[in-house]
This record gives sequence, C-alpha cells and structure tokens, in this order.
Amino acid sequence: MEKKLKFNKFKTNLNLNNKSILITGGTGSFGQAFVKKVLQLYNVKRLIIFSRDEHKQHEMASLFKEHANCLRFFIGDVRDVDRLKTAARGIDYIVHAAALKHVPTAEYNPFECIRTNVLGAENVIQAAISCNVKKTIALSTDKAANPVNIYGASKLASDKMFISGNHLAANVNARFAVVRYGNVIGSRGSIYWVLKDILLRKLKKVPITDKRMTRFWITLDQGVEFVLSSLSDMTGGEIYVPKIPSMKIIDFIKTLCPNQKITEIGIRPGEKLHEKMITEDDARNTYEYKDRYIIEPSIHLWDSRRKEKKIIGKKVKENFEYTSDINTEWLKKEDLISLLNSINK
Repeated sequence: MEKKLKFNKFKTNLNLNNKSILITGGTGSFGQAFVKKVLQLYNVKRLIIFSRDEHKQHEMASLFKEHANCLRFFIGDVRDVDRLKTAARGIDYIVHAAALKHVPTAEYNPFECIRTNVLGAENVIQAAISCNVKKTIALSTDKAANPVNIYGASKLASDKMFISGNHLAANVNARFAVVRYGNVIGSRGSIYWVLKDILLRKLKKVPITDKRMTRFWITLDQGVEFVLSSLSDMTGGEIYVPKIPSMKIIDFIKTLCPNQKITEIGIRPGEKLHEKMITEDDARNTYEYKDRYIIEPSIHLWDSRRKEKKIIGKKVKENFEYTSDINTEWLKKEDLISLLNSINK
C-alpha cells in the first residue's frame, strides 16, 4: 500500500501574549500570513510591520483594522540602520523577512541584492543588539546551500552573519537564529500565480526551463508555523530546516494546466536543476528530529545557555545531504490539489 504523505504541523510553545514583535518585509506574502496567525493566536502588545511599501501598508491596516490598537506600520528600509533601531526599541522578538528574492532580477542587479540581503541583514543584527532584542530569527532559502546565484550567495552570507551575530551580542541578551525552507506554494510571484495567469489568459503553451527540475514545497501557513516553532526553540546559532516534500516542476504544471502544451526553454541564469537545504559539509553539525533538521553552530562561545544546550536529536550520517531530487517525501497530484484547495479557501 502506497504511503500517504503527511503534512507536518509545526507546534510551538511560544507565548507572545503582551509581547512586542517587529517583522521586516511585513507587507510581503509571508508577512501578511504571519501577522494574521499571530493576531489569531495571541494578544500581543505591539506588532510592528516594517516595509517600504506604503500602499500595501495601507491595505494591511484596512484588512486588520479591528487590531489597530496593537498594530504599528513603519515605513522604512532595512538598508537604513537608524530607522531599524527606532523601530526595534522595546521589541521582544524580530522576524527578518525582508529580502530581494527574484533570482533573475538579482542576477541583473547584484549590487542592489547585496545592499538589501547582506548589508540589510547586518543592520537588523546591529539594531537587535543595540535595542537588546531577546530573539531575532531570519528567513533564509534553499538557494543559500551551495549557491549558484547572487540571491543564494547573498542569503548564505546573511545566514552566516546571523549565526555570528551571537558572538557580537555575547554580553547582552540578544540571540539570533535562521530558518531555511523551500518554495512557498501560493506566495506572491510563485509559479502558482504564473500558471493561474496562463489559465486566465487561455494560453495554449506553458514554458518550463527543464523537465527534470525538482523543488521543495511548503505552504505559507506551514512557513509561519515553522518560524514560530523555531523562535520558541532557539537558544542562538541554529539553522532550522523543515521536513517538507518535493515535487517535479513538470508535475506541478500538469496538475494546474493539464490541457496546455509544455515547452522546454532552457535553464535561466542562476537557476539549479535541484535545490539543496543541507549540504554534506553541513551534515557534520546536523541533527534529525521528527519534523525537522537542525544545523547546530560549529563555534558557540557566546554563553552558558548555548554551551549547556542538550541536543536530543539524532546525528545524521557523515555524507548526508537533503536535496529535492533524493527526498523521501514527494507531493503527488492529489496532495497538491489538497494544498491548493486549502490556499483558495
């Protein structure tokens, strides 16, 4: 009998009641889902949405108008450290979701990508330390492992900086960790919306860069749950990787566009055939848990909490890799349809 795919629910013990939270890039797909979930689960003191887009902030303020007493909207850019420090005053937790994420755009505009994803990460770290923010967690990507594009390289640099941020903050309470996951089904700019547009325009052909291509997949809801769960667990220096399924891009397309002809156009600049979230080199410090892997820091000199942390996970094998083409969990057509139905509710 074929195994039925289990969609992980990431549980958290985090209590955000009467706490103040800042989310950078808060008007993006993740930010909006995060705000919605937090407001459903907790009675927060303040929830600050930090972003550059005044129009999206206005839309969010209207959408969540019944929570106007705790929501704060800060126009700002992560490239501006002084503005970040202003926003971070009195904050308990920061979720860093701001980034330039579009691979071809980053390839064409590498300096802008570095300014936002690398220098912006430094500014978030500096603001968190200056304001003694208890915990800061940064959203990363599968493209940060063995990067072949400037976006992935910039996020790898950001990941390294957030781990090292714990050393910079050794004498204060600020601690830093990272979550790393794959493609988000239904997020703004994702293949889901590209295919929906093709169907809406009644186009007869769907382009694919390579029919062999595979990717990791996660829903927005799962992403938010995983961030909250990791924020609860972290003591500083961890990279959290969820156990999520893979699917071939061609199967994704056939599920949404069964009547369209698929044409292969070749891999775009900076694109991979398969994605990797844990490399063989990462495996030396990686531990497996029921619903995730945790890459522990190789150097952790910042405090006794980190040194005395009891690791209860199972150490992975020395040559272990977590890649989208050799994953043990795979999305099938019925699985994807189920996920898409939940998104569209």
